[in-house]
Amino acid sequence: MNISYHGHSVVKIQTNTHTILIDPFINGNGQTDLDASDVTADVILLTHGHNDHVGDTVEIAKRSDALVIAPFELAELMESHGVKVHAMGIGGAFDFDFGKVKFTQAFHSSSYTIEEGQSIYTGMPAGVLVTAEGKTIYHAGDTALFGDMKLIGDRNNIDVAFLPIGDNFTMGPEDAAYAVELLKPEIVVPIHYNTFPPIKQDPNKFKELVKAAEVQVLDAGDSVQLSRD
Repeated sequence: MNISYHGHSVVKIQTNTHTILIDPFINGNGQTDLDASDVTADVILLTHGHNDHVGDTVEIAKRSDALVIAPFELAELMESHGVKVHAMGIGGAFDFDFGKVKFTQAFHSSSYTIEEGQSIYTGMPAGVLVTAEGKTIYHAGDTALFGDMKLIGDRNNIDVAFLPIGDNFTMGPEDAAYAVELLKPEIVVPIHYNTFPPIKQDPNKFKELVKAAEVQVLDAGDSVQLSRD
């Protein structure tokens, strides 16, 4: 398995059989190394409806015939754009042919802006747990710190956690570092920072604050270095 980071909150999981993209915001993402015109995927996971997370989902899904897995209202919106979807609810899990997906709660908002001044409600925001090939990856989506992260950590052996550190819209470095203590991942990767001025952060500050896990600060295109079993 290869797990790579591609700027903002874009994560790619490459298993032996599937390419899985999470929150593929590419066009308009000055931090990414990807080109939306040639990205392909078998599966796209969406944490919530904001445009900087839905991103290029429709284009990629149509070109690749990818399955889009998302919270219910967001899945319905994606289906209205002509892509294949699997709708899920917060706290629900489903076993797919590539592995298990479970959506967790997140404290944020979720809407899709169709034009200036007009937004569509896209249900509850979420984090997502992906378990495949013996590894569990947690992508927190956009979220504030919340106490039930301890439940997520207690009930899952998380190999890699992707946590937002940008502050302003999500957790900042201090709260994200505390989240690591609750989640107890083996490895944590900071995401959702430096894409826009309001979320400018130094990821090395976050790294200095974290005592309970290995922090890997990745540039776009870098992969997580997993320990060997």
